[in-house]
Amino acid sequence: METIKGGNGNLVDMNWDPITRIIGNLGVYTKIDFENRRVAECRTTSSLFRGYSVFLRGKDPRDAHFITSRICGICGDNHATCSVYAQNMAYGVNPPALSEWIVNLGEAAEFIFDHTIFQDNLVLVDFCEQMVKETNPGLLGKAEAAEAPNAALHGFKTIADIMRAYNPFEGKMYQEALRMGRVTREMCCLMEGRHVHPSTLYPGGVGTVASPQLFTDYLNRLLSVLDFVKRAVPMNDDLFNFFYEALPGYEEVGRRRIQLACWGSFQDPAVNDYRYQTMGTWGRAMFVTPGVVVDGKLVTNDLVDINLGLRILLGSSYYQDWQQEERFVTRDPLGNPVDHRHPWNQTTIPAPQKRNFEGGNYSWVMSPRWQDPATGEMFPLETGGGPLARLWSTALSGLVDTPYVKATGESIRISLPKSAELPEVVFEWKVPKWCNTIERDRARIYFIAYAAGMALYFIDQALGEIRQGRTRTFADFQVPEEAVGVGFHEAVRGVLSHHLVIRDKKIANYHPYPPTCWNASPTDSNGIAGPMEDAIVDTPIFEENGRDGFKGIDILRTVRSLDPCLPCGVHMYLGKGKVIEESHIPTLGLNGRMKR
Repeated sequence: METIKGGNGNLVDMNWDPITRIIGNLGVYTKIDFENRRVAECRTTSSLFRGYSVFLRGKDPRDAHFITSRICGICGDNHATCSVYAQNMAYGVNPPALSEWIVNLGEAAEFIFDHTIFQDNLVLVDFCEQMVKETNPGLLGKAEAAEAPNAALHGFKTIADIMRAYNPFEGKMYQEALRMGRVTREMCCLMEGRHVHPSTLYPGGVGTVASPQLFTDYLNRLLSVLDFVKRAVPMNDDLFNFFYEALPGYEEVGRRRIQLACWGSFQDPAVNDYRYQTMGTWGRAMFVTPGVVVDGKLVTNDLVDINLGLRILLGSSYYQDWQQEERFVTRDPLGNPVDHRHPWNQTTIPAPQKRNFEGGNYSWVMSPRWQDPATGEMFPLETGGGPLARLWSTALSGLVDTPYVKATGESIRISLPKSAELPEVVFEWKVPKWCNTIERDRARIYFIAYAAGMALYFIDQALGEIRQGRTRTFADFQVPEEAVGVGFHEAVRGVLSHHLVIRDKKIANYHPYPPTCWNASPTDSNGIAGPMEDAIVDTPIFEENGRDGFKGIDILRTVRSLDPCLPCGVHMYLGKGKVIEESHIPTLGLNGRMKR
Protein backbone atom coordinates (compact mmCIF):
# COMPACT_ATOMS: atom_id res chain seq x y z
CA MET A 1 0.00 0.00 0.00
CA GLU A 2 1.35 3.42 -0.98
CA THR A 3 0.41 6.55 0.95
CA ILE A 4 1.04 9.94 -0.66
CA LYS A 5 -0.25 13.37 0.38
CA GLY A 6 -2.70 14.27 -2.34
CA GLY A 7 -2.86 17.64 -4.03
CA ASN A 8 -6.60 18.01 -3.51
CA GLY A 9 -7.20 19.48 -0.05
CA ASN A 10 -7.06 16.86 2.68
CA LEU A 11 -7.42 13.87 0.36
CA VAL A 12 -4.77 11.19 0.69
CA ASP A 13 -3.89 8.72 -2.10
CA MET A 14 -4.03 5.15 -0.82
CA ASN A 15 -3.58 2.19 -3.13
CA TRP A 16 -3.79 -1.59 -2.83
CA ASP A 17 -2.18 -3.36 -5.79
CA PRO A 18 -2.40 -6.30 -5.93
CA ILE A 19 -5.13 -7.13 -3.44
CA THR A 20 -4.61 -10.39 -1.58
CA ARG A 21 -7.02 -13.25 -0.91
CA ILE A 22 -8.53 -12.99 -4.37
CA ILE A 23 -7.32 -14.15 -7.77
CA GLY A 24 -4.79 -11.38 -8.36
CA ASN A 25 -4.01 -8.57 -10.82
CA LEU A 26 -6.65 -6.29 -9.29
CA GLY A 27 -5.51 -2.87 -8.13
CA VAL A 28 -7.70 -0.45 -6.19
CA TYR A 29 -6.61 3.19 -6.23
CA THR A 30 -8.43 5.54 -3.87
CA LYS A 31 -8.39 9.02 -2.41
CA ILE A 32 -9.36 9.00 1.26
CA ASP A 33 -10.92 11.92 3.07
CA PHE A 34 -9.74 11.18 6.61
CA GLU A 35 -11.29 14.34 8.01
CA ASN A 36 -14.77 13.16 7.01
CA ARG A 37 -13.88 9.47 7.25
CA ARG A 38 -14.99 8.44 3.76
CA VAL A 39 -13.61 7.28 0.42
CA ALA A 40 -13.72 10.24 -1.94
CA GLU A 41 -12.55 8.64 -5.21
CA CYS A 42 -11.84 5.15 -6.54
CA ARG A 43 -10.42 3.54 -9.67
CA THR A 44 -10.09 -0.21 -10.16
CA THR A 45 -7.55 -1.59 -12.60
CA SER A 46 -6.30 -4.87 -13.97
CA SER A 47 -2.83 -5.37 -15.43
CA LEU A 48 -3.58 -8.66 -17.21
CA PHE A 49 -4.88 -9.34 -20.72
CA ARG A 50 -5.34 -12.91 -21.99
CA GLY A 51 -7.19 -12.81 -25.30
CA TYR A 52 -9.37 -15.92 -25.40
CA SER A 53 -11.72 -14.12 -27.76
CA VAL A 54 -8.75 -13.63 -30.11
CA PHE A 55 -7.24 -17.09 -30.32
CA LEU A 56 -10.55 -18.98 -30.33
CA ARG A 57 -11.21 -17.69 -33.85
CA GLY A 58 -10.79 -20.39 -36.47
CA LYS A 59 -10.93 -23.22 -33.95
CA ASP A 60 -13.29 -26.17 -34.16
CA PRO A 61 -16.28 -25.10 -32.05
CA ARG A 62 -16.39 -28.56 -30.43
CA ASP A 63 -13.15 -27.63 -28.64
CA ALA A 64 -14.58 -24.43 -27.14
CA HIS A 65 -15.58 -25.85 -23.77
CA PHE A 66 -12.19 -27.48 -23.22
CA ILE A 67 -10.39 -24.24 -24.13
CA THR A 68 -12.60 -21.82 -22.24
CA SER A 69 -12.44 -23.98 -19.13
CA ARG A 70 -8.81 -22.81 -18.89
CA ILE A 71 -9.88 -19.18 -18.57
CA CYS A 72 -9.96 -19.81 -14.83
CA GLY A 73 -8.39 -22.27 -12.40
CA ILE A 74 -11.31 -21.90 -10.00
CA CYS A 75 -14.55 -21.75 -11.99
CA GLY A 76 -13.36 -23.63 -15.08
CA ASP A 77 -16.29 -26.01 -14.93
CA ASN A 78 -18.70 -23.05 -15.00
CA HIS A 79 -17.07 -21.90 -18.25
CA ALA A 80 -17.16 -25.40 -19.70
CA THR A 81 -20.84 -25.74 -18.83
CA CYS A 82 -21.75 -22.35 -20.29
CA SER A 83 -19.82 -23.12 -23.48
CA VAL A 84 -21.66 -26.43 -23.80
CA TYR A 85 -24.96 -24.55 -23.47
CA ALA A 86 -23.95 -22.19 -26.30
CA GLN A 87 -22.87 -25.13 -28.48
CA ASN A 88 -26.10 -27.02 -27.81
CA MET A 89 -28.00 -24.04 -29.20
CA ALA A 90 -25.72 -23.65 -32.21
CA TYR A 91 -25.84 -27.37 -33.09
CA GLY A 92 -29.57 -27.71 -32.42
CA VAL A 93 -29.04 -30.62 -30.04
CA ASN A 94 -31.20 -31.46 -27.04
CA PRO A 95 -29.34 -33.59 -24.45
CA PRO A 96 -31.10 -36.43 -22.58
CA ALA A 97 -32.68 -35.45 -19.27
CA LEU A 98 -30.35 -37.59 -17.18
CA SER A 99 -27.32 -35.75 -18.52
CA GLU A 100 -28.84 -32.42 -17.48
CA TRP A 101 -29.43 -33.60 -13.92
CA ILE A 102 -25.79 -34.74 -13.82
CA VAL A 103 -24.58 -31.33 -15.00
CA ASN A 104 -26.80 -29.64 -12.41
CA LEU A 105 -25.35 -31.85 -9.67
CA GLY A 106 -21.80 -31.04 -10.74
CA GLU A 107 -22.53 -27.32 -10.76
CA ALA A 108 -24.32 -27.47 -7.38
CA ALA A 109 -21.22 -29.09 -5.89
CA GLU A 110 -19.06 -26.38 -7.45
CA PHE A 111 -21.20 -23.62 -5.92
CA ILE A 112 -20.94 -25.24 -2.48
CA PHE A 113 -17.19 -25.84 -2.84
CA ASP A 114 -16.22 -22.40 -4.06
CA HIS A 115 -18.53 -20.36 -1.84
CA THR A 116 -17.42 -22.29 1.25
CA ILE A 117 -13.71 -21.81 0.57
CA PHE A 118 -14.14 -18.17 -0.35
CA GLN A 119 -16.48 -17.27 2.51
CA ASP A 120 -14.79 -19.12 5.37
CA ASN A 121 -11.14 -19.08 4.33
CA LEU A 122 -10.91 -15.72 2.54
CA VAL A 123 -13.82 -13.33 3.23
CA LEU A 124 -14.37 -14.05 6.91
CA VAL A 125 -10.68 -13.51 7.63
CA ASP A 126 -11.66 -9.83 7.33
CA PHE A 127 -14.14 -10.37 10.20
CA CYS A 128 -12.07 -12.74 12.36
CA GLU A 129 -10.76 -12.00 15.84
CA GLN A 130 -7.19 -11.37 14.66
CA MET A 131 -8.24 -8.81 12.02
CA VAL A 132 -10.81 -7.05 14.22
CA LYS A 133 -8.20 -6.78 16.97
CA GLU A 134 -5.88 -4.96 14.54
CA THR A 135 -8.47 -2.64 13.01
CA ASN A 136 -11.30 -2.22 15.54
CA PRO A 137 -10.17 -3.25 19.05
CA GLY A 138 -13.14 -1.43 20.58
CA LEU A 139 -15.48 -3.55 18.50
CA LEU A 140 -13.76 -6.73 19.69
CA GLY A 141 -14.45 -5.68 23.29
CA LYS A 142 -18.15 -5.43 22.46
CA ALA A 143 -18.03 -8.83 20.74
CA GLU A 144 -16.60 -10.47 23.86
CA ALA A 145 -19.63 -9.31 25.82
CA ALA A 146 -22.24 -10.01 23.11
CA GLU A 147 -24.01 -13.34 23.37
CA ALA A 148 -24.64 -15.10 20.06
CA PRO A 149 -28.44 -15.30 19.49
CA ASN A 150 -28.15 -18.61 17.63
CA ALA A 151 -25.68 -20.26 20.00
CA ALA A 152 -27.98 -23.26 20.45
CA LEU A 153 -27.72 -23.97 16.70
CA HIS A 154 -24.01 -23.49 16.10
CA GLY A 155 -22.42 -23.94 19.55
CA PHE A 156 -20.48 -20.65 19.90
CA LYS A 157 -21.46 -18.67 22.99
CA THR A 158 -20.36 -15.13 22.06
CA ILE A 159 -19.78 -13.12 18.88
CA ALA A 160 -16.07 -13.07 19.76
CA ASP A 161 -16.12 -16.88 19.84
CA ILE A 162 -17.49 -16.82 16.28
CA MET A 163 -14.73 -14.39 15.27
CA ARG A 164 -12.12 -16.75 16.76
CA ALA A 165 -13.62 -19.65 14.81
CA TYR A 166 -12.54 -17.87 11.60
CA ASN A 167 -8.95 -17.07 12.63
CA PRO A 168 -6.69 -18.30 9.78
CA PHE A 169 -5.34 -21.84 10.15
CA GLU A 170 -6.35 -22.13 13.82
CA GLY A 171 -10.08 -21.37 13.91
CA LYS A 172 -12.51 -24.29 14.10
CA MET A 173 -14.72 -23.18 11.19
CA TYR A 174 -11.70 -22.15 9.12
CA GLN A 175 -10.36 -25.71 9.44
CA GLU A 176 -13.78 -27.30 8.89
CA ALA A 177 -14.24 -25.32 5.67
CA LEU A 178 -10.99 -26.73 4.32
CA ARG A 179 -12.29 -30.24 4.96
CA MET A 180 -15.56 -29.36 3.24
CA GLY A 181 -13.51 -28.21 0.26
CA ARG A 182 -12.12 -31.71 -0.17
CA VAL A 183 -15.53 -33.35 0.17
CA THR A 184 -17.27 -31.02 -2.29
CA ARG A 185 -14.49 -31.36 -4.87
CA GLU A 186 -15.02 -35.11 -4.72
CA MET A 187 -18.70 -34.43 -5.44
CA CYS A 188 -17.72 -32.38 -8.49
CA CYS A 189 -15.44 -35.15 -9.75
CA LEU A 190 -18.16 -37.78 -9.41
CA MET A 191 -20.34 -35.87 -11.88
CA GLU A 192 -17.82 -34.09 -14.12
CA GLY A 193 -14.86 -36.49 -14.08
CA ARG A 194 -12.37 -33.88 -12.95
CA HIS A 195 -12.24 -30.59 -11.06
CA VAL A 196 -11.77 -27.85 -12.06
CA HIS A 197 -11.47 -28.66 -15.78
CA PRO A 198 -14.21 -31.23 -16.47
CA SER A 199 -13.40 -34.25 -18.61
CA THR A 200 -16.95 -35.59 -19.12
CA LEU A 201 -18.96 -32.52 -20.16
CA TYR A 202 -19.73 -32.27 -23.88
CA PRO A 203 -22.27 -30.64 -26.18
CA GLY A 204 -25.11 -33.13 -26.49
CA GLY A 205 -24.68 -34.56 -22.99
CA VAL A 206 -22.08 -36.05 -20.68
CA GLY A 207 -19.68 -38.98 -20.61
CA THR A 208 -20.41 -39.73 -16.96
CA VAL A 209 -21.48 -43.33 -16.35
CA ALA A 210 -24.79 -42.97 -14.51
CA SER A 211 -25.64 -45.58 -11.88
CA PRO A 212 -27.43 -45.68 -8.52
CA GLN A 213 -24.01 -46.05 -6.88
CA LEU A 214 -22.82 -42.78 -8.45
CA PHE A 215 -25.64 -40.80 -6.91
CA THR A 216 -25.36 -42.65 -3.58
CA ASP A 217 -21.68 -41.71 -3.35
CA TYR A 218 -22.60 -38.08 -4.05
CA LEU A 219 -25.45 -38.14 -1.50
CA ASN A 220 -23.26 -39.58 1.28
CA ARG A 221 -20.91 -36.63 0.90
CA LEU A 222 -23.76 -34.15 0.62
CA LEU A 223 -25.20 -35.27 3.97
CA SER A 224 -21.97 -34.34 5.74
CA VAL A 225 -22.04 -30.98 3.97
CA LEU A 226 -25.57 -30.36 5.31
CA ASP A 227 -24.30 -30.63 8.89
CA PHE A 228 -21.73 -27.93 8.13
CA VAL A 229 -24.26 -25.64 6.41
CA LYS A 230 -26.78 -25.92 9.26
CA ARG A 231 -24.19 -24.45 11.63
CA ALA A 232 -22.64 -21.94 9.22
CA VAL A 233 -25.83 -20.06 8.23
CA PRO A 234 -26.83 -19.01 11.78
CA MET A 235 -23.17 -18.22 12.59
CA ASN A 236 -22.99 -15.82 9.65
CA ASP A 237 -26.30 -14.23 10.61
CA ASP A 238 -25.12 -13.64 14.17
CA LEU A 239 -21.83 -12.12 13.04
CA PHE A 240 -23.24 -9.84 10.34
CA ASN A 241 -26.18 -8.66 12.48
CA PHE A 242 -23.69 -7.80 15.22
CA PHE A 243 -21.82 -5.46 12.85
CA TYR A 244 -25.05 -3.59 12.09
CA GLU A 245 -25.90 -3.30 15.79
CA ALA A 246 -22.43 -2.49 17.13
CA LEU A 247 -21.43 -0.06 14.36
CA PRO A 248 -24.44 2.16 13.53
CA GLY A 249 -24.24 3.21 9.90
CA TYR A 250 -22.27 0.16 8.81
CA GLU A 251 -24.99 -0.59 6.24
CA GLU A 252 -23.45 2.21 4.15
CA VAL A 253 -20.18 0.29 3.67
CA GLY A 254 -20.11 -0.89 0.06
CA ARG A 255 -23.67 0.30 -0.51
CA ARG A 256 -24.77 1.30 -4.01
CA ARG A 257 -27.98 1.65 -5.94
CA ILE A 258 -29.62 -1.74 -6.44
CA GLN A 259 -28.64 -2.77 -9.98
CA LEU A 260 -28.35 -6.55 -10.01
CA ALA A 261 -27.93 -9.16 -12.74
CA CYS A 262 -28.55 -12.91 -12.72
CA TRP A 263 -28.44 -15.02 -15.90
CA GLY A 264 -29.96 -18.14 -14.30
CA SER A 265 -28.64 -21.60 -13.52
CA PHE A 266 -29.65 -25.27 -13.24
CA GLN A 267 -31.60 -26.32 -16.35
CA ASP A 268 -34.97 -28.08 -16.28
CA PRO A 269 -34.77 -30.69 -19.06
CA ALA A 270 -38.55 -31.01 -19.13
CA VAL A 271 -38.70 -27.46 -20.55
CA ASN A 272 -35.32 -26.62 -22.04
CA ASP A 273 -34.82 -27.53 -25.70
CA TYR A 274 -31.90 -25.05 -26.17
CA ARG A 275 -33.70 -23.24 -28.98
CA TYR A 276 -33.22 -19.48 -29.00
CA GLN A 277 -36.85 -19.09 -30.06
CA THR A 278 -38.03 -20.62 -26.76
CA MET A 279 -35.25 -19.19 -24.58
CA GLY A 280 -37.59 -16.90 -22.66
CA THR A 281 -39.68 -19.89 -21.59
CA TRP A 282 -36.93 -22.31 -20.67
CA GLY A 283 -34.95 -19.52 -19.01
CA ARG A 284 -37.80 -18.91 -16.56
CA ALA A 285 -37.91 -22.66 -15.87
CA MET A 286 -34.33 -22.67 -14.55
CA PHE A 287 -33.96 -23.56 -10.88
CA VAL A 288 -32.20 -20.23 -10.36
CA THR A 289 -34.36 -17.67 -12.15
CA PRO A 290 -32.61 -15.15 -14.42
CA GLY A 291 -33.42 -11.50 -13.96
CA VAL A 292 -32.42 -7.86 -13.95
CA VAL A 293 -33.30 -6.13 -10.66
CA VAL A 294 -33.19 -2.32 -10.47
CA ASP A 295 -34.09 -0.34 -7.35
CA GLY A 296 -35.38 -3.53 -5.78
CA LYS A 297 -37.84 -4.32 -8.58
CA LEU A 298 -37.68 -7.04 -11.22
CA VAL A 299 -37.25 -5.38 -14.64
CA THR A 300 -37.24 -8.61 -16.66
CA ASN A 301 -36.59 -12.32 -16.32
CA ASP A 302 -36.70 -12.98 -20.08
CA LEU A 303 -33.34 -14.19 -21.42
CA VAL A 304 -34.15 -12.85 -24.90
CA ASP A 305 -34.56 -9.34 -23.47
CA ILE A 306 -31.45 -9.82 -21.37
CA ASN A 307 -29.46 -10.97 -24.40
CA LEU A 308 -30.56 -8.15 -26.70
CA GLY A 309 -29.79 -5.53 -24.02
CA LEU A 310 -26.12 -6.47 -23.64
CA ARG A 311 -23.65 -3.75 -24.64
CA ILE A 312 -19.85 -3.82 -24.43
CA LEU A 313 -18.45 -0.33 -23.84
CA LEU A 314 -14.86 0.85 -23.61
CA GLY A 315 -14.11 4.29 -22.22
CA SER A 316 -11.28 3.54 -19.78
CA SER A 317 -10.10 0.23 -21.25
CA TYR A 318 -6.93 -0.62 -23.20
CA TYR A 319 -8.67 -1.44 -26.49
CA GLN A 320 -9.43 0.09 -29.84
CA ASP A 321 -13.07 0.40 -30.78
CA TRP A 322 -14.53 -2.04 -33.30
CA GLN A 323 -17.32 0.24 -34.48
CA GLN A 324 -15.89 0.26 -38.00
CA GLU A 325 -15.86 -3.53 -38.17
CA GLU A 326 -18.54 -5.51 -40.02
CA ARG A 327 -21.24 -7.01 -37.86
CA PHE A 328 -21.21 -10.79 -37.45
CA VAL A 329 -24.89 -10.86 -36.51
CA THR A 330 -27.42 -8.26 -37.65
CA ARG A 331 -30.54 -10.04 -36.36
CA ASP A 332 -31.10 -12.72 -33.74
CA PRO A 333 -32.92 -16.00 -34.60
CA LEU A 334 -36.22 -14.27 -33.78
CA GLY A 335 -35.54 -11.46 -36.21
CA ASN A 336 -34.71 -8.80 -33.61
CA PRO A 337 -31.94 -6.34 -34.55
CA VAL A 338 -28.61 -6.96 -32.78
CA ASP A 339 -26.56 -3.93 -31.74
CA HIS A 340 -23.01 -3.33 -32.96
CA ARG A 341 -21.81 -3.33 -29.35
CA HIS A 342 -23.39 -6.71 -28.59
CA PRO A 343 -20.97 -9.59 -27.75
CA TRP A 344 -21.91 -11.40 -30.97
CA ASN A 345 -20.47 -8.42 -32.88
CA GLN A 346 -17.52 -7.52 -30.69
CA THR A 347 -13.98 -7.57 -32.09
CA THR A 348 -11.21 -7.53 -29.50
CA ILE A 349 -8.42 -5.15 -30.56
CA PRO A 350 -5.90 -4.72 -27.72
CA ALA A 351 -4.13 -1.37 -27.42
CA PRO A 352 -1.42 -1.53 -24.71
CA GLN A 353 -0.62 1.86 -23.22
CA LYS A 354 0.52 3.66 -20.10
CA ARG A 355 -2.01 3.72 -17.30
CA ASN A 356 -3.72 7.07 -16.92
CA PHE A 357 -6.17 7.73 -14.08
CA GLU A 358 -6.69 11.35 -15.05
CA GLY A 359 -9.30 11.01 -17.76
CA GLY A 360 -7.42 8.30 -19.69
CA ASN A 361 -7.38 4.51 -19.90
CA TYR A 362 -6.36 2.38 -16.96
CA SER A 363 -7.61 -1.21 -17.16
CA TRP A 364 -7.67 -4.33 -19.35
CA VAL A 365 -11.25 -4.96 -18.24
CA MET A 366 -13.92 -3.72 -20.66
CA SER A 367 -17.20 -2.23 -19.46
CA PRO A 368 -20.22 -4.47 -20.13
CA ARG A 369 -23.53 -2.75 -19.56
CA TRP A 370 -27.21 -3.63 -20.01
CA GLN A 371 -29.63 -1.36 -21.81
CA ASP A 372 -33.26 -1.46 -20.80
CA PRO A 373 -35.23 -1.96 -24.04
CA ALA A 374 -38.18 -0.05 -22.59
CA THR A 375 -36.39 3.09 -21.39
CA GLY A 376 -32.99 3.01 -23.12
CA GLU A 377 -31.22 3.52 -19.76
CA MET A 378 -27.78 1.91 -19.56
CA PHE A 379 -27.09 0.06 -16.31
CA PRO A 380 -23.73 -0.93 -14.74
CA LEU A 381 -25.21 -4.13 -13.36
CA GLU A 382 -23.42 -6.01 -10.60
CA THR A 383 -23.77 -9.62 -9.58
CA GLY A 384 -23.79 -8.97 -5.84
CA GLY A 385 -20.81 -11.31 -5.59
CA GLY A 386 -23.07 -13.85 -7.30
CA PRO A 387 -25.49 -15.02 -4.59
CA LEU A 388 -27.15 -11.69 -3.80
CA ALA A 389 -28.39 -11.23 -7.38
CA ARG A 390 -29.32 -14.91 -7.71
CA LEU A 391 -31.41 -14.97 -4.56
CA TRP A 392 -32.97 -11.56 -5.23
CA SER A 393 -34.01 -12.39 -8.81
CA THR A 394 -35.29 -15.85 -7.88
CA ALA A 395 -37.21 -14.56 -4.87
CA LEU A 396 -38.98 -11.79 -6.80
CA SER A 397 -39.86 -14.07 -9.73
CA GLY A 398 -41.46 -16.60 -7.39
CA LEU A 399 -41.14 -19.44 -9.93
CA VAL A 400 -38.92 -21.98 -8.16
CA ASP A 401 -40.97 -24.50 -6.19
CA THR A 402 -39.38 -27.78 -5.10
CA PRO A 403 -39.62 -29.80 -1.86
CA TYR A 404 -36.33 -28.27 -0.70
CA VAL A 405 -36.29 -24.74 -2.13
CA LYS A 406 -39.24 -22.39 -2.69
CA ALA A 407 -39.34 -18.80 -3.94
CA THR A 408 -42.19 -16.85 -2.34
CA GLY A 409 -42.09 -13.54 -4.23
CA GLU A 410 -40.22 -11.79 -1.41
CA SER A 411 -38.01 -14.50 0.09
CA ILE A 412 -36.43 -17.91 -0.43
CA ARG A 413 -37.32 -20.80 1.92
CA ILE A 414 -34.74 -23.56 2.12
CA SER A 415 -35.67 -26.85 3.83
CA LEU A 416 -32.74 -29.12 4.63
CA PRO A 417 -33.78 -32.59 5.85
CA LYS A 418 -32.25 -34.60 8.68
CA SER A 419 -28.59 -35.17 7.93
CA ALA A 420 -25.74 -37.19 9.40
CA GLU A 421 -25.79 -35.42 12.78
CA LEU A 422 -28.41 -32.66 12.81
CA PRO A 423 -32.23 -32.60 12.49
CA GLU A 424 -34.26 -30.91 9.76
CA VAL A 425 -33.72 -27.16 9.49
CA VAL A 426 -35.64 -24.46 7.57
CA PHE A 427 -33.83 -21.25 6.59
CA GLU A 428 -35.43 -18.19 5.01
CA TRP A 429 -33.49 -15.59 3.09
CA LYS A 430 -35.49 -12.37 2.88
CA VAL A 431 -34.95 -9.63 0.31
CA PRO A 432 -32.79 -7.08 2.19
CA LYS A 433 -33.09 -3.31 2.38
CA TRP A 434 -29.67 -2.71 0.88
CA CYS A 435 -27.21 -3.87 -1.71
CA ASN A 436 -24.06 -3.54 0.37
CA THR A 437 -20.99 -5.38 1.63
CA ILE A 438 -22.71 -7.23 4.47
CA GLU A 439 -25.68 -8.40 2.39
CA ARG A 440 -23.45 -9.64 -0.44
CA ASP A 441 -21.52 -11.71 2.09
CA ARG A 442 -24.65 -12.90 3.91
CA ALA A 443 -26.25 -14.07 0.65
CA ARG A 444 -23.22 -16.25 -0.07
CA ILE A 445 -23.78 -18.54 2.90
CA TYR A 446 -27.51 -18.75 2.15
CA PHE A 447 -26.78 -19.75 -1.42
CA ILE A 448 -24.62 -22.61 -0.17
CA ALA A 449 -27.75 -23.87 1.59
CA TYR A 450 -29.77 -23.19 -1.60
CA ALA A 451 -27.36 -25.22 -3.76
CA ALA A 452 -27.37 -28.06 -1.22
CA GLY A 453 -31.18 -28.16 -1.24
CA MET A 454 -31.30 -28.15 -5.03
CA ALA A 455 -28.71 -30.96 -5.15
CA LEU A 456 -31.06 -33.12 -3.10
CA TYR A 457 -33.82 -32.44 -5.65
CA PHE A 458 -31.52 -33.19 -8.60
CA ILE A 459 -30.56 -36.55 -7.06
CA ASP A 460 -34.25 -37.44 -6.75
CA GLN A 461 -34.82 -36.57 -10.43
CA ALA A 462 -31.73 -38.42 -11.67
CA LEU A 463 -32.63 -41.59 -9.79
CA GLY A 464 -36.15 -41.29 -11.17
CA GLU A 465 -34.73 -41.36 -14.71
CA ILE A 466 -32.73 -44.48 -13.91
CA ARG A 467 -35.71 -46.25 -12.34
CA GLN A 468 -37.66 -45.57 -15.55
CA GLY A 469 -34.84 -47.09 -17.62
CA ARG A 470 -33.92 -43.77 -19.24
CA THR A 471 -30.17 -44.09 -18.80
CA ARG A 472 -28.91 -42.46 -22.00
CA THR A 473 -26.64 -39.47 -21.33
CA PHE A 474 -25.70 -38.29 -24.83
CA ALA A 475 -27.40 -37.20 -28.08
CA ASP A 476 -25.66 -37.11 -31.48
CA PHE A 477 -25.32 -33.87 -33.46
CA GLN A 478 -23.67 -32.32 -36.49
CA VAL A 479 -21.75 -29.04 -36.62
CA PRO A 480 -23.62 -26.71 -39.01
CA GLU A 481 -21.97 -24.59 -41.69
CA GLU A 482 -23.28 -21.42 -40.04
CA ALA A 483 -24.96 -20.81 -36.70
CA VAL A 484 -25.11 -18.62 -33.63
CA GLY A 485 -25.41 -19.72 -30.04
CA VAL A 486 -25.49 -18.19 -26.59
CA GLY A 487 -25.01 -19.86 -23.25
CA PHE A 488 -26.40 -18.22 -20.12
CA HIS A 489 -25.25 -19.57 -16.77
CA GLU A 490 -24.10 -18.46 -13.35
CA ALA A 491 -20.43 -18.75 -12.54
CA VAL A 492 -19.88 -18.99 -8.80
CA ARG A 493 -19.28 -15.26 -8.54
CA GLY A 494 -22.13 -14.20 -10.80
CA VAL A 495 -23.39 -13.84 -14.36
CA LEU A 496 -21.68 -15.80 -17.14
CA SER A 497 -22.47 -15.72 -20.86
CA HIS A 498 -20.72 -17.27 -23.87
CA HIS A 499 -21.60 -15.87 -27.32
CA LEU A 500 -20.65 -18.04 -30.31
CA VAL A 501 -20.74 -17.39 -34.07
CA ILE A 502 -19.96 -20.27 -36.47
CA ARG A 503 -19.02 -19.85 -40.14
CA ASP A 504 -17.68 -22.63 -42.39
CA LYS A 505 -17.96 -24.97 -39.38
CA LYS A 506 -15.32 -22.90 -37.54
CA ILE A 507 -15.50 -20.32 -34.77
CA ALA A 508 -15.84 -16.92 -36.43
CA ASN A 509 -16.41 -15.04 -33.17
CA TYR A 510 -16.51 -16.06 -29.52
CA HIS A 511 -16.89 -13.92 -26.42
CA PRO A 512 -17.13 -15.15 -22.83
CA TYR A 513 -18.34 -12.57 -20.31
CA PRO A 514 -17.83 -13.67 -16.68
CA PRO A 515 -18.98 -11.73 -13.61
CA THR A 516 -15.73 -9.88 -12.90
CA CYS A 517 -16.02 -8.19 -16.29
CA TRP A 518 -19.16 -6.59 -14.89
CA ASN A 519 -18.12 -6.02 -11.28
CA ALA A 520 -14.57 -4.73 -11.90
CA SER A 521 -15.36 -2.80 -15.07
CA PRO A 522 -13.82 0.68 -15.17
CA THR A 523 -15.64 3.93 -15.84
CA ASP A 524 -17.28 3.58 -19.25
CA SER A 525 -17.52 5.89 -22.28
CA ASN A 526 -20.64 7.49 -20.77
CA GLY A 527 -18.74 8.41 -17.60
CA ILE A 528 -20.57 5.77 -15.52
CA ALA A 529 -18.38 4.04 -12.93
CA GLY A 530 -18.22 0.28 -12.74
CA PRO A 531 -19.94 -1.48 -9.81
CA MET A 532 -16.81 -1.99 -7.69
CA GLU A 533 -15.70 1.61 -8.13
CA ASP A 534 -19.24 2.76 -7.38
CA ALA A 535 -19.51 0.60 -4.25
CA ILE A 536 -16.23 1.89 -2.82
CA VAL A 537 -16.80 5.59 -3.45
CA ASP A 538 -18.50 7.24 -0.44
CA THR A 539 -17.91 4.16 1.71
CA PRO A 540 -17.54 5.37 5.29
CA ILE A 541 -14.43 4.50 7.27
CA PHE A 542 -15.08 2.68 10.56
CA GLU A 543 -11.52 1.47 11.11
CA GLU A 544 -10.08 2.79 14.37
CA ASN A 545 -6.52 3.12 13.08
CA GLY A 546 -5.39 6.59 12.08
CA ARG A 547 -3.87 7.58 8.77
CA ASP A 548 -0.43 6.13 9.53
CA GLY A 549 -1.69 2.68 10.56
CA PHE A 550 -4.59 2.57 8.13
CA LYS A 551 -5.29 -0.87 6.63
CA GLY A 552 -8.41 0.00 4.66
CA ILE A 553 -10.38 -2.92 6.06
CA ASP A 554 -13.79 -1.49 5.12
CA ILE A 555 -12.63 -0.99 1.53
CA LEU A 556 -11.15 -4.48 1.33
CA ARG A 557 -14.29 -6.04 2.78
CA THR A 558 -16.23 -4.34 -0.01
CA VAL A 559 -13.86 -5.58 -2.71
CA ARG A 560 -14.04 -9.16 -1.46
CA SER A 561 -17.82 -9.01 -1.05
CA LEU A 562 -17.93 -8.81 -4.87
CA ASP A 563 -15.74 -11.95 -5.11
CA PRO A 564 -13.47 -10.69 -7.94
CA CYS A 565 -11.60 -13.13 -10.19
CA LEU A 566 -9.36 -11.14 -12.53
CA PRO A 567 -8.17 -13.99 -14.80
CA CYS A 568 -11.83 -14.22 -15.80
CA GLY A 569 -12.26 -10.47 -15.90
CA VAL A 570 -9.54 -9.79 -18.46
CA HIS A 571 -9.43 -11.95 -21.43
CA MET A 572 -2.85 -13.27 -22.89
CA TYR A 573 -1.32 -10.69 -25.07
CA LEU A 574 2.02 -11.39 -26.72
CA GLY A 575 2.40 -8.27 -28.84
CA LYS A 576 5.60 -8.66 -30.87
CA GLY A 577 7.05 -11.21 -28.49
CA LYS A 578 9.78 -13.62 -29.48
CA VAL A 579 9.10 -17.25 -30.35
CA ILE A 580 11.57 -19.53 -28.61
CA GLU A 581 11.95 -23.08 -29.88
CA GLU A 582 13.69 -25.78 -27.89
CA SER A 583 14.24 -29.41 -28.74
CA HIS A 584 13.28 -31.94 -26.08
CA ILE A 585 13.71 -35.16 -28.05
CA PRO A 586 14.41 -37.96 -25.57
CA THR A 587 17.48 -40.12 -26.20
CA LEU A 588 18.95 -43.19 -24.55
CA GLY A 589 21.80 -42.64 -22.11
CA LEU A 590 24.72 -45.00 -21.64
CA ASN A 591 22.83 -46.85 -18.93
CA GLY A 592 19.89 -47.41 -21.22
CA ARG A 593 17.65 -44.89 -19.42
CA MET A 594 15.83 -42.07 -21.14
CA LYS A 595 17.46 -38.66 -20.91
CA ARG A 596 16.97 -35.24 -22.46
